[in-house]
Amino acid sequence: MMQRLIGYSKIVVALLCCGALTGCFKDEPANNEADIEAVTVEVDCPEEIFFHETDATIVVPAESSTITFEVRRQADLTALAPQFRLTPGATIVPENGSVHDFSNGPVIYTVTSEDGQWKRTYEVSFRRVTHMKDAVIALDFEHYALEPSAGKYYIWTEESDGDLQGSVWATGNPGFQLSMSSAKPDAYPTAPYADGYDGAAVCLTTRDTGLFGAMAGKRIAAGNLFLGEFDLSIALRDALHATRFGIPFAKKPLRITGYYRYQPGPTFQDPKGKVVSGRTDEAAIYAVLFRNHDAEGNAMVLYGDNFKTSPLITALADMRPIPPTTEWTQFDIPFNYTEDIDLDLLDGRGYSLTVVFSSSAGGDTFEGAIGSQLIVDKVRIICEEEE
Repeated sequence: MMQRLIGYSKIVVALLCCGALTGCFKDEPANNEADIEAVTVEVDCPEEIFFHETDATIVVPAESSTITFEVRRQADLTALAPQFRLTPGATIVPENGSVHDFSNGPVIYTVTSEDGQWKRTYEVSFRRVTHMKDAVIALDFEHYALEPSAGKYYIWTEESDGDLQGSVWATGNPGFQLSMSSAKPDAYPTAPYADGYDGAAVCLTTRDTGLFGAMAGKRIAAGNLFLGEFDLSIALRDALHATRFGIPFAKKPLRITGYYRYQPGPTFQDPKGKVVSGRTDEAAIYAVLFRNHDAEGNAMVLYGDNFKTSPLITALADMRPIPPTTEWTQFDIPFNYTEDIDLDLLDGRGYSLTVVFSSSAGGDTFEGAIGSQLIVDKVRIICEEEE
């Protein structure tokens, strides 16, 4: 009898333990992210719409709410069905993969998080691209505004027709916001400058990133402006790959000209914040033309670790040194070609161009002088005339 009671006791204890364990296992909380991570457009004849098959997919930066596909001028946009990759559990309206007419403008999509608490809207559009007729492309930095979602920093757009149109410029301002969220827009590394050579200019200033930046080993933020994208989602863990240089370009550039003023900051420091005696900060002004697909047909951009060394580079225009000056001073830099340009590839938008300005040339490795300032205006890209 006693043994039977002991046996029953063991069963009861076991059941109680199972109940206790079951109480410890709670349902995973629903995801609160409402993001589009990537968009793909599948069509029967992609070559009739896109310049390259890889152009049919766009990986969407975390901070971007505008998604624009560049397509051929004669592309039929009346019945396209984008496929969206969303953050886990999120839903989208209109329905994922539904057919829409994009010929009259963008379609607005709303993403709702898995927990239903967060919503985010995206504008998806298709821009027909035509080859530029002018041999000179003007970049004057007149069109800028506060970034719409938070209004913390400035962004720049281009209004002219052709390849360099729309939101082609990027900066490291979103990364600076992570460390200095209380900064006013004009105190960011890249800001407008009202009294330019002719109208507004862009002002690039190397800034201190404060305590948070020092803790992350990123003590300075150079002012920069470049043709391409900045991927905020990887800025802290992989700063060199957060900068994605280049946009498709269908001209053969010969020279880049413009006006600048530059003054280096008083004290040069290394990435650890130590003063480097006898060293003066330097600015950077350069442009790169490169093939935007590798031998296997994969879409390519340049990053902070290969923007001057990639084997895809066809031509480089680099101003070195950049003498300090308090007066507006003209620069005129030729493109030096390392290989003959492929005209068929050029016509098919197989090349990309980036133009880069920075207040500290070593800013990508977080060395430079706080207070270094480069102001740039009235930039012109001189291209070869169409035959």
